[in-house]
Amino acid sequence: MPPIPSPQTQQPAVKLYDFHPPMEDFRSAVLRGLGLPQKQFSPQFLYDKRGSELFDAICQLPEYYLTRTEMAILRDNAGAIATALGHRVLVELGSGSSQKIRILLKAAPQVTTYVGVDISRQHLQEACAALMADFAELEAIAVCADYTKPLPLATIPELRDRPTIGFFPGSSIGNLEPAEVIAFLKTVAVLGDLIVGVDLKKSAAILEPAYDDVQGVSAAFALNVLTRINRELGADFDLTQFEYRAHYNEAAGRIEMAIASLCDQTVHLGDAKISFAAGETLRTEHSYKYTVDEFQLLAMEAGFQPVQVWTDADQLFSLHHLKQM
Repeated sequence: MPPIPSPQTQQPAVKLYDFHPPMEDFRSAVLRGLGLPQKQFSPQFLYDKRGSELFDAICQLPEYYLTRTEMAILRDNAGAIATALGHRVLVELGSGSSQKIRILLKAAPQVTTYVGVDISRQHLQEACAALMADFAELEAIAVCADYTKPLPLATIPELRDRPTIGFFPGSSIGNLEPAEVIAFLKTVAVLGDLIVGVDLKKSAAILEPAYDDVQGVSAAFALNVLTRINRELGADFDLTQFEYRAHYNEAAGRIEMAIASLCDQTVHLGDAKISFAAGETLRTEHSYKYTVDEFQLLAMEAGFQPVQVWTDADQLFSLHHLKQM
């Protein structure tokens, strides 16, 4: 498909390739999730434009150690990571506001083409345009797609016959079940090497505030998905009748995030009626935490060889360089 020009008028033009799932897919996926015994949504549904803005706000919270720790790891090891990147096209999965990629681009001027892959179209375009404005020699390509599905990079002329390396920061890989991690890594193996952010196991006293802050930004982020479904699909969720909850399940090694119904109620989505019992939960996300060895075993099952791992002094977070076997 031909690129769609960016609407930005005072910044360099961003080439956008739009593979965003159609609305009917969103509707079908929402109804399917609401029909399960444990109601649930894909975490990707959280990231409309408002959701992306709220997540950016979460990343600035004092309780949310993940972003600042990962950025410190990137800064402290920028030279070694830049060497690992080589002269390849840098493909970032779930690019968000692209703060972390700036550290790598500054350290690796040999990287002249950047591809941001994200489900939030407007947020992605704005982030890519800002990168091109700040890095004069950089070509930024925006790919609006669900990165958990096979990547359509072969259809993009600018990437044909060019080596790539994937960058997947932020511990988003923790949103996948362990078996899904293996399947995901096999899917993105088309990128070649990968640099992946992975949150490490630690106490609930650190983890739970990071995912349920006192200001309520995490709650607003989770509940925004109901606002999105009301707006885009015509549902009638009453947000005052739901609350956000986050709990660390130490045995499973994961934070469990959910929206709980405060009463017996029925929600309408088109002709569908979805009943909620008081206290019933709608799962929005799991966020798995791993030891370095646990994650490397998953990577090897997916056909990758761990090359190097970088961590902070407090062993809060890790960044892995994986190479295809």
